[in-house]
Amino acid sequence: MPQLCPELQKRLAPPLKIGNLEVNSRVLQSPLSGVTDLVFRRLVRRYAPESMMYTEMVHASGLRYARELPKIMEVYPQERPISIQLFDCRPQFLAEAAVMAVREGADTIDINMGCPVNKITKNGGGSSLLRDPNTAEAIVRAVVQAVAVPVTVKTRIGWCDEEINIFDFARRMEDAGAQMITIHGRTRAQGYNGTARWDIIAQVKEMLSIPTIANGDIVSVESAVRCLQETGADGVMCSRGTLGYPFLVGEIDYFLKTGQQLPAPTAIQRLECAKEHLQALWEYKGDRGIRQSRKHMTWYAKGFVGAGELRDRLARVESVAQGCALIDGAIAQLAQGNAADTATSQLQPA
Repeated sequence: MPQLCPELQKRLAPPLKIGNLEVNSRVLQSPLSGVTDLVFRRLVRRYAPESMMYTEMVHASGLRYARELPKIMEVYPQERPISIQLFDCRPQFLAEAAVMAVREGADTIDINMGCPVNKITKNGGGSSLLRDPNTAEAIVRAVVQAVAVPVTVKTRIGWCDEEINIFDFARRMEDAGAQMITIHGRTRAQGYNGTARWDIIAQVKEMLSIPTIANGDIVSVESAVRCLQETGADGVMCSRGTLGYPFLVGEIDYFLKTGQQLPAPTAIQRLECAKEHLQALWEYKGDRGIRQSRKHMTWYAKGFVGAGELRDRLARVESVAQGCALIDGAIAQLAQGNAADTATSQLQPA
């Protein structure tokens, strides 16, 4: 079990201050394209009621020409605090998009300067802005002038090992008016491979006066505590560790606040959550929700006997009824196995 030293608990006890906004949690749910829609955020929010949530990233240029706002910008008042993440390389487009996002209810505007995907970087967005700090700085200044809510930046440590420029880049973002920065401790070239460089995040934290959030390899309570101790960061942001596991943000948040570790959900509880996720995606998005649910369902189906076969079948579901039937069958099988194990243990001599 991880240990929460008194010094760390005391340092993290006050609210996280992002400009004029106070957030009563030091654990944030990362924006994830194709994942952090309203349905997923609701599940995370159930276990982490005070944590900051983020929408999927929204293309600012697309908003300028759209007749109506995309569904990924939809937020509910009860899910606050909420941030809408934007990406683009045009300062004015981003400023206009930020105004729209605030109208939708965003408590902060987050600018994506870290996405490594080619279709984003080749058009000047995402982590390509690490190679164009002048434009990145102009973006932050334009958005800060356009909205009254705090403006934040999510980025990486550099483009590649030969171009680790986060130190100058982060300082320029702060000077431009960013009121928090989240740093994924990998380069763009790494993608999601290798180990996140928490040591570099620690050096950036020492330089800045705005909150610094550590991102990368936060997959458990233990890793979150280690990261906070090693980096001195003001908080952690959970990303891939929440795929098929919307409990993670809440588990870390609870531990940081109480020093107590929540019991991990059982395989049956995870599958019940998967079923709820599937049904909610169907209700919210219809057939498109079913297609999107396939990846989520395979992420949930791990760590129990028969999980591999279940994943294979869930990856091809065509309806909510089919998916629920598969999950119910797996739950029944697990419950039967649990009952058999209990009966066997009761027959064992004391």
